[in-house]
Amino acid sequence: MTDVAARPSQTSVLLDRMRGVRVASWATAGLLVLAVAIAIVLQPNLLTPYGIASTFATFLPLTLVAVAQAIVVIGGGLDLSAGAIVALSSVVAVQVMQGQDGLAGLGLVAAIGVGLACGAVNGLVVSRLRLQPLIATFASASIFSGLALLVLPTPGGTVPALLTGTFRQAIATVPTSVLLVVAVALGWLVLRRTRVMRHIRATGGDPAAAYASLVPVQSSQLASYALSGAISGLAGLAVLGNAGSGDPFIGGDLALGSVAAVVVGGIALRGGIGSPIGAIAGAIILSLSSTILFAIGLPTSWRALAAGVVVILALALSALGAPRRRR
Repeated sequence: MTDVAARPSQTSVLLDRMRGVRVASWATAGLLVLAVAIAIVLQPNLLTPYGIASTFATFLPLTLVAVAQAIVVIGGGLDLSAGAIVALSSVVAVQVMQGQDGLAGLGLVAAIGVGLACGAVNGLVVSRLRLQPLIATFASASIFSGLALLVLPTPGGTVPALLTGTFRQAIATVPTSVLLVVAVALGWLVLRRTRVMRHIRATGGDPAAAYASLVPVQSSQLASYALSGAISGLAGLAVLGNAGSGDPFIGGDLALGSVAAVVVGGIALRGGIGSPIGAIAGAIILSLSSTILFAIGLPTSWRALAAGVVVILALALSALGAPRRRR
């Protein structure tokens, strides 16, 4: 009898959450269309093959980190060390490759491996020691940044021509950077059907209910951070492909940028709701916003303020669709 009475309540909560996601998704789609339209008006060469290739090459690192951040946020956590992981992965990879094409594959393995290890450390600290993700990853960011400086004290190093050349080439007239963004989106469509990702989402939505349903909560938290770290490692390689050299300071703004992209992408910071596809859209919106602010000649000191306004606007739009708390 009690179960029967409880069903309408659970259904109502689920429908409320679905409505919240839908409104947030429409807000994200509207912002994306608006940003693309304004950018095209201000920069007509944006739609040329070169414009598309160079724009997406610039977008890719933030897009990858936003996807990594989205997985952690969906699992109920937060990763402020994502930028530092990108920096550490990139400098390790550039030192491993030493500018030789034959070592490019080893650099790829090194970048992903370093990212995976850093993510696993974060996951262990959060899931086993039960420290707050905000504090734990803020502290680990300092450690990873320090390690990056030990590996490469100053910007430099040589990236293999194979990597930079592939990054700037086109396959069947489609730029490689665009194909990589599409590959990331398709990868998520596969990943979301796996048991691990279902457990991560259940843990982020309601840890107590997930535990009661025999979901391995701690392992799911660990998996979310490890997976996020591996993707951040890939972002480190994208940084190398775009910049052509290593830089231990490159991840400075990526962590907060990824959180902003997650918010703009309609992903609930309370966990359990959202999709990395939204984070990809959020990253593109933020990157286009920077392009637009540059095109209109806004001083650099004002761009951070304007970017903050975009994030607050997205938060407000998302709040309109958020489920109301029961009194």
